[in-house]
Amino acid sequence: MFTNDNISAVLQDLKSISITFLIASLSGIFLNWLTAPAPYLLGSLVGVWILSSKNKILKEAMGIPRWFQIGIILGIGTLVGANFQPNSLELMSRWIPSVLSMFIATIVATAIGLTYLTRLRKYEFNLALLSCIPGGQAEMILISRELTEKDYVVALFHLVRVTLVFCFVPIMLALVQGMEAVRSSNINLATMPSILDLDIKTLFYFATISIMSLPIAKYVRLPMPHLLGPLAVSSILHITGLIALPRINEFLILAQMTIGGIIGLRLASVNFNEIAKYLKDAILSALLVVSAFALMAILTALILDVQFLRMLLAFIPGGFYEVTLLSLIFGFDVAFVAFHHSIRVVLVFLLLPLTISKIHKKV
Repeated sequence: MFTNDNISAVLQDLKSISITFLIASLSGIFLNWLTAPAPYLLGSLVGVWILSSKNKILKEAMGIPRWFQIGIILGIGTLVGANFQPNSLELMSRWIPSVLSMFIATIVATAIGLTYLTRLRKYEFNLALLSCIPGGQAEMILISRELTEKDYVVALFHLVRVTLVFCFVPIMLALVQGMEAVRSSNINLATMPSILDLDIKTLFYFATISIMSLPIAKYVRLPMPHLLGPLAVSSILHITGLIALPRINEFLILAQMTIGGIIGLRLASVNFNEIAKYLKDAILSALLVVSAFALMAILTALILDVQFLRMLLAFIPGGFYEVTLLSLIFGFDVAFVAFHHSIRVVLVFLLLPLTISKIHKKV
């Protein structure tokens, strides 16, 4: 039952969302006019970050509540699952070599980051491992609260890495494939079906899968249920050929602004006076880990004769939501990208507690 307090809270949330999206959309439109890669993604991040950092009143007025974030993530999972087709199971068997390569890259990148933090910077093992291991950002932060007192340091490390990838990949697209590829990706987004072009049945399927898959995912205890739940349900329905959902222009723009705005607000909220001593280590650790994945992606792309950027998006640890959204925007094989990241995140999520307990027994 709704109370006056509930209604007041919802109205306040809607006000915060409106202010945030106003800044995000104006920044995105400006970058789109400049033909920047992923304009609404980068525009919302930079615009929200700069303005909320410079204006305390504006910073307090902006925000994207958790319930809205969850709704966007559920929708992303559903659209990512829509990229699987009846022949996807056959394709997955062909992806085994690149999955193995990605798994090796995860071990190597984690070892490099761990060595840097423990040997050179003298970090405590748990803190170092949690900070450099490329798992799900939210999940690593959640686990870190139980394994280290400095969970804010873990959050900073993952935030820096995700932001680095978030800004790096669109720029890499421009450098590797030229500005024409950037224009094509922006045109691709603009020409996707509008929500106004879709029939009621399609919208019903999209909403139903997004909403009903969450309790199912929680019941079977899937990690990252908000994303993997709708992804799994949508994938099964598309692989069996029961439904076929298109990408939705307005939703993808909304998703870009949501994720960009969230990261921008997180960056603005970091208290640099308190954790400045960790920032240099976070940047260097992120560069080491991302570079290791990028090099492994290059080698794998050459050996398997696969497009480099496609492999890079499948390998690079930039946050599951962020990287799958980038692959949607740029028109890459989202099923390929999502499958690799799903495998990595699930393995990390399952093996991390075991790894830490084994190390503690030896100490």
